[in-house]
Amino acid sequence: MPRHLHPIRVYYEDTDAGGIVYHSCYLNFAERARTEMVRDLGISQQSLLQEGTAFAVRRAVVDFLRPARLDDLLTVETELCSVGGASLDLAQTIRRNDDGTELVRIEVRLGYITLSGRPTRLPAAMRDLFGTWISERQ
Repeated sequence: MPRHLHPIRVYYEDTDAGGIVYHSCYLNFAERARTEMVRDLGISQQSLLQEGTAFAVRRAVVDFLRPARLDDLLTVETELCSVGGASLDLAQTIRRNDDGTELVRIEVRLGYITLSGRPTRLPAAMRDLFGTWISERQ
């Protein structure tokens, strides 16, 4: 599973009056894709919450290259770039399916935190799982 792909359809609620995707919606699309990636890796975010931990966005850098429009079918590609003691670095790209045009690039650092907001180390099994995913990509 070197790259995770997640489809997104642009709905009216995602757009401005001109039918162009509103900039903050791309962050929502990326969040959904990351959630599905973690789920596909077998990690239950519900279980993490019950254990008192969660992933939280610590940093996001977004490059808006081209607009998506109402009814476009998009794909969010997520790549895990590195795993730290209490963080993950990911690269996400949003493309339009019909022509492959790259629309948005997002670099994200996720922190692994307790529900009180303090950083905590990733459990060894989770760190190993993410590490295996990176090594499969190389």
